Amino acid sequence: MTDLSLAGPPSALVGKRIGSDLQAQRVRSAWVFLAPTLLVLAMVAGWPLVRTIYFSFTNASLTNLSGAEFVGLQNYLSWITLKSGRTIYRGLLADPAWWNAVWNTLKFTAISVSIETALGLIVALVLNARFPGRGLVRAAILIPWAIPTIVSAKMWAWMLNDQFGILNDILLGLGLISQKIAWTASPDTAMIAVLIVDVWKTTPFMALLILAGLQMVPADIYEAAKIDGVHPLRVFWRLTLPLIRPALMVAVIFRMLDALRIFDLIYVLTPNNAQTKTVSVLARENLFDFDKFAYGATASTMLFLIIASITILYMWFGRVNLDGGER
Repeated sequence: MTDLSLAGPPSALVGKRIGSDLQAQRVRSAWVFLAPTLLVLAMVAGWPLVRTIYFSFTNASLTNLSGAEFVGLQNYLSWITLKSGRTIYRGLLADPAWWNAVWNTLKFTAISVSIETALGLIVALVLNARFPGRGLVRAAILIPWAIPTIVSAKMWAWMLNDQFGILNDILLGLGLISQKIAWTASPDTAMIAVLIVDVWKTTPFMALLILAGLQMVPADIYEAAKIDGVHPLRVFWRLTLPLIRPALMVAVIFRMLDALRIFDLIYVLTPNNAQTKTVSVLARENLFDFDKFAYGATASTMLFLIIASITILYMWFGRVNLDGGER
């Protein structure tokens, strides 16, 4: 005879079974709703990525993609030893232009994301305060971000022009410079010009994401800190910053992904400039301008691996989940 006392209350078993069935139904429903999105994503992003990786192992050219032949890792790295004993290395990983583009990309990403995060945090804190006309200011601050990048690049190209650009006139009038500067043409200032435009355009995006995190912080915490007489700087470092850290980390990773793929701003503002040429620009030149399609596909594949590696490391060491939480 079965001891009913060991089986537990029948209602508890029924409730547990119903909860399990409900959870399974929710999971199935989620997959049903996500299936069309995943299918479109696979066609739009997955298939081109697979094709790009495939072409990086071939000798494909833009005029003969169907006749591409497999060449292994020759596009990445290969070498030949001459009779004299000298070894000549070829391939993307032995190309100084590639490493220069990688350095430019990483430098641009590190500087731009750092500045935009700091400025975005300041702007978000200001917009989170209560003052007359706050709604209007919040809308106006998004204008630079709403302007298409191509339009922003052309607009700033005129402003940074060394002959009739307004920026040189302002700096000359203030006595900060003694002669006009060719901002986008000079090797010393080309990267600075690109950073100025990118910071101007993308800081509102960072401010918007950080502001969303600030809106989630309970107001009671600030009221309690004010009653206790805690200094505002201490409130920021001990309360505000830890509470918005998940939102801040997610904002940084989104901006970092965009910065690592920077193309249009540099391609329009400083074309054919070795000091600002990024991996995306290098890949595009080889894909279409130089008719070295396989070489360009190799650069694109390496860029994908770089972005994936940096993202995984950032999420791992920063303990970031894309849902805005922390591990």
